[in-house]
Amino acid sequence: MPLHSVVVLPILFFTAVSSTTVYDSYNDFAEEDDTPQLDYKDPFWCHPPGLTNGEATCRSPRGGAHRSTLGTRCEMRCDRGYRLIGRTSIQCLNNRRWSGTAYCRRMRCHVLPLVHRGRYFCSQGFMVDSVCSFTCDSGYRIEGEHTRTCQHGGSWSGAQPVCSDIDPPKIKCPPSRLKVAEPGKLTARVTWDPPSASDTADKSLDVILVGQQPGTDFQEGVHIIRYKVYDQARNRAACKFIVRVEVRRCTELSPPMHGSLTCSSDGNNYGATCDYHCDGGHELRGASSRVCQFSRSWDGSPAECVPMEIKSDVKTVSALLDQFYEKRRLLIISAPNISDADYQLQNVMIQKADCGLDLRHFTVIELLGSPPRETGRIKERLLETEVIEGLRQVFRISRSYFSMVLLDELGLDRERFIMPIASDELFSYIDSFMLDEEERERLELHREFCD
Repeated sequence: MPLHSVVVLPILFFTAVSSTTVYDSYNDFAEEDDTPQLDYKDPFWCHPPGLTNGEATCRSPRGGAHRSTLGTRCEMRCDRGYRLIGRTSIQCLNNRRWSGTAYCRRMRCHVLPLVHRGRYFCSQGFMVDSVCSFTCDSGYRIEGEHTRTCQHGGSWSGAQPVCSDIDPPKIKCPPSRLKVAEPGKLTARVTWDPPSASDTADKSLDVILVGQQPGTDFQEGVHIIRYKVYDQARNRAACKFIVRVEVRRCTELSPPMHGSLTCSSDGNNYGATCDYHCDGGHELRGASSRVCQFSRSWDGSPAECVPMEIKSDVKTVSALLDQFYEKRRLLIISAPNISDADYQLQNVMIQKADCGLDLRHFTVIELLGSPPRETGRIKERLLETEVIEGLRQVFRISRSYFSMVLLDELGLDRERFIMPIASDELFSYIDSFMLDEEERERLELHREFCD
């Protein structure tokens, strides 16, 4: 018959983290026949510890060869790239179990962000020791590290790279062009469509013109037109083309003998008009003007300035005056007789001013005496009696005293003098009131001719 007795056992516990000794006792403990007997000598009291992807370093009270005897303590350590989950130290207890568990979990880094305009490839995903290589799209370049490595502590090496735009925009200018100056001008209006630019990164770009604006007047010669464009990364592209303005020209016209030319624009360019003018005492024969054609030739034929032919044997005053209409001005001198003192004085001054009168396109008509011995003359050419009478009646010229009448190119009475007048005073009046601007300019050019 089994012997039953009450046994009081003192139990001693040691904790892993403290040197404190704790004593505990249990009363009224009934000892069973199958209660395991503690055996510190049994080498396999606990099952042998193992740690996948790690290592358990154990120390037994019995020595290094006893890795799972009662009281053996094992330090748990994971391999590189793994993190320990659980107890870092376990002990073989008297219940044949270890005081805790542990396992090694593979360490990993956080997911890398996407790279704008680029991509990356990782050798082992986001695990420790994985190397991620970065590449950029065409037209972009890596700025920063080309690779990042997942380190043992779970952080990535380096900084996240970016893809920078290195591809310049694309721009194409219009073709170069030749433009002929407009008729009568030395400029041409040139137009073109501004170029458009494109870029791999930017949808909208500002195109900058360097040069004259399209749709404006370009001077004769070569003009270089440039366009440039920048993208947001300040990459630059440019293009250029040439605008050439050509002035088509005729050979220069020579002024006629005893005459001159006045030309519009530049004188011999396409569309220019040149007008012929004759010196005093001469009249134009041929076209009064010529125009430079696109073919670089003048229209018509050259004009001539020939001595003015005055017919004095006409029968009416209108026939006489028609010869001067819009060609010459008239200075009509009247005196009672050739011995009149005023006439003689004026005649001397007129003879000295003859050249100046020719430059101003004046013809002198003299009416002298009274019927039946009255005479009228232009220089040595005598006028008919009917013409003399007609001049006196039309312009109300008296026979009884000296007078002088100025008629313009339209035959209008512009001024009368009843006393002899010096040539300087006469010319001052004529130049101020009877000549147009063009005639004054020509007069200045030829004034020395009479000195």
